[in-house]
Amino acid sequence: MKSKLISALTIGAALMAQMASASGADERGLPQPNHLTLLDDRPAEKGFLRIFNGKDLIGWEGNPKLWSVKDGAITGQTTAENPAKGNTFLIWTNGTPSDFELRCSFKLVPGDSQGFANSGIQYRSKVVDPANWVVGGYQADMEAGPTYTGILYEERFRGIMAQRGEKVVWDKDDTKQVVGSVGDAAAIEASLKKGDWNDYVIIAQGNHLQQFVNGKQTIDVTDECEAKRAMSGVLALQLHAGPPMMAQFKNLRIKRL
Repeated sequence: MKSKLISALTIGAALMAQMASASGADERGLPQPNHLTLLDDRPAEKGFLRIFNGKDLIGWEGNPKLWSVKDGAITGQTTAENPAKGNTFLIWTNGTPSDFELRCSFKLVPGDSQGFANSGIQYRSKVVDPANWVVGGYQADMEAGPTYTGILYEERFRGIMAQRGEKVVWDKDDTKQVVGSVGDAAAIEASLKKGDWNDYVIIAQGNHLQQFVNGKQTIDVTDECEAKRAMSGVLALQLHAGPPMMAQFKNLRIKRL
């Protein structure tokens, strides 16, 4: 009887191991990072590090006339009396992540009747003008208008790399190829909460970049252009030049993959 029980347990353990292997799980039953592309497949917050303390800008650097903490959120604000002379950034100073997942919430509020508000999250980027806190590189875009939230924009370099809903390959010759779709642009726009908090997720792994807003995937980009792609770099938050506006960010946390 005892030998039959041991045999049954052994077979059961072997089957569980096979199932874990087939599903891409490790010995603890958690999916391996290269399989984690859908939000509802990911462990809730395991392994994430908060990179904003909710109180001050320790660990961040930018123009103190434009960046502050208000109501527990990083706040970039321009006014008619205190404009941004060019796109400027609040730069995270504690690392240059390569493979990671970044999660945060953002809110954009126009400052006048023009209704303009534009910002973005820079990643794998580089500081091109330290004196004025200017950054260039991949940007998870966002705006108060109807078009750009969720797109992948490369600040100061290639411009729009993927529109909302596009699955894109930038080939070795730096040519954009739309190879599929990750969702409907209109449905993504309909999910946005204008003037309120929205959730952004960025996953960068190898040369594969993915962005999600409010649980909907907005872009999928594979950057095969070795001459221009970035495999690591700084994180930063953008405050766009132009009419008065406010951009706020909270609950910023990152997980290395």
